[in-house]
This record gives sequence, C-alpha cells and structure tokens, in this order.
Amino acid sequence: MWSNNSAAPFLLTGFLGSEAIHHWISIPFFIIYLSILLGNGMLLVLIQSDHNLHEPMYYFLAMLASTDLGMILTTMPTVLSVLLWDRREIAQHSCFTQSYFIHSLAIVESGVLLAMAYDRFIAIRYPLSYNSILINSLVMKIGLGVLMRGFVSIVPPILPLYWFPYCRSHVLSHAFCLHQDVMKLACADITFNRIYPVILVALTFFLDAMIILFSYILILKTVLGIASIEERAKALNTCVSHISCVLVFYITVIGLTFIHRFGKHAPHVVHITMSYVYFLFPPFMNPIIYSVKTKQIQRSIIRLFSGHSRV
Repeated sequence: MWSNNSAAPFLLTGFLGSEAIHHWISIPFFIIYLSILLGNGMLLVLIQSDHNLHEPMYYFLAMLASTDLGMILTTMPTVLSVLLWDRREIAQHSCFTQSYFIHSLAIVESGVLLAMAYDRFIAIRYPLSYNSILINSLVMKIGLGVLMRGFVSIVPPILPLYWFPYCRSHVLSHAFCLHQDVMKLACADITFNRIYPVILVALTFFLDAMIILFSYILILKTVLGIASIEERAKALNTCVSHISCVLVFYITVIGLTFIHRFGKHAPHVVHITMSYVYFLFPPFMNPIIYSVKTKQIQRSIIRLFSGHSRV
C-alpha cells in the first residue's frame, strides 16, 4: 500500500467551495503580491543607493524587506498556480522544500524584529556610544546569527518528511505546503514532529516577543528620564515604525495560533483566510509603515524620483 501511493504528488487546495471564482480571487492576490514586491524592492533600492541610509537601523530594515520578499517568492508560485490555472499537484520534494523555506523565513523575520529592537534599545539607551557599539561587523554577525537560527533550527522536523511513507490522502489544506499539514498525511510515528515545533516556537517567536517587550520597557524607562518633553517625543518617534511592524507580525501570529487551537469548528474559509493574512499582511504593511513613519525614507524616495539619490 505504501509503495503504491507513497511517492504520489500532493494536492494543494485553494478556497474550498469557491473553485468557480478562483480566477476572480486571483486578482486581489496578484495586486497584493505585486504591491509587496514593489514596496519591499523599493526599500532595498533606497537603502542600497542612498548613503544617508547606510546605518544599522536601515541595514536591519533591508534584512526585513529581504525576508518578506523571500516569503512571497516562496508562496506566490503555488498560490497563483492553484487560483489561476487550477494546477494543484506538487511533487513531494518540492513541497518539503517550500515548507522548509516558509518556516525558516518566519523564524528569520521574528529574529530580524528582535535585532531591530536591539538597535532601538542601543540608540536610545546609549546614544553617544551608538556608532561605536553597532559597527558594521556586529551588524553582519547579528544578521548571520538570525539567518543561521532560522535555517538550521527548522531542519530537524523537515528532514523526516523526506523519508516518511504517505499512504493516506495526499490532499493538503492550503495552496502552499506547511509542515503541520504535511506531517498529518504521514503513515509513521510523528511524535517528534509534533513536539519539536512547539518547543521551537517557544524558543523563537515567544522568547523573541518577550525580549522585545522587555527592551521596550527599558526604552520607556530611559525616555521618561529625559527632562524635555520634545526630546521624549523625538526619541519615541524613532521607535514607532518598529513597534508597528512588531504589532502587525505578532498579532497575525497570535490570530493564526488561536484559529488553529480554538477554531476547530470555524468554517474552512476562516482558517484559510487567516493563513493568508499571516503570510501577506506583514510583508504588505512593513514598507508602508516605514515609508509613512520614517522621514529619512520619505526624503530618500523624493531624492530617488527627482534623480538625486546621493545628496
């Protein structure tokens, strides 16, 4: 039984019950994907071309934009294939690889937000030592550490997927491959694959969120110690963009977690919609937040479009 069915491709799923209008649903998805590509791509161009943005804060922002682009380029091909052309089949090895990148990049994004919190903490807590502490080599080491944590920590639960036998239904519940979706189709002992992700989430997403919260408590304590109200507002204003991105990311994570844990009786479309919100909303909002809230980015956009990128 395993030998007959085990190597068969998996079947991706779009919006159940709405297959007839998938081509219409694909239009907003295409617009959102295009907006994400243009928005994050523009941030990378600005940071690369404008010397005024060659600072640690913007290097971390470039990492965030790159991570968002990576996530979109990982999920976009299968989502649009299902919605536009009803191409549901995906080879097993392609599915496992996609799952690896989706989960790795999610952990990387959480790590980048943590690194950005560290940057804001140093900028406000030790403003005179900021440039001597956050030198380029340290920024590179932090970036490499964030990448290594994301891409190495997810290997243990993904590797077994390659040799598990799959004798049950090969139908997945999304238009992309998620570890928790794939492992349920395995005809094998998946105890490790159930336990490890819970521990990993606690040591990455949850721990990162706690450290970010603690860093902002210390930042707030420092800001309240500043005598001038104007200086207080100026210091806090430098954190608004980052706080907004953190809230967008973790609210979607919490929302998706609650739906999966407590929304077992919720309609399938609610689960699917929430998963798309999780994958699309942060990458869509991050460039908008930084463009609206950061004056240096606004000036850089003006310089770029007026043809004076090196002022």
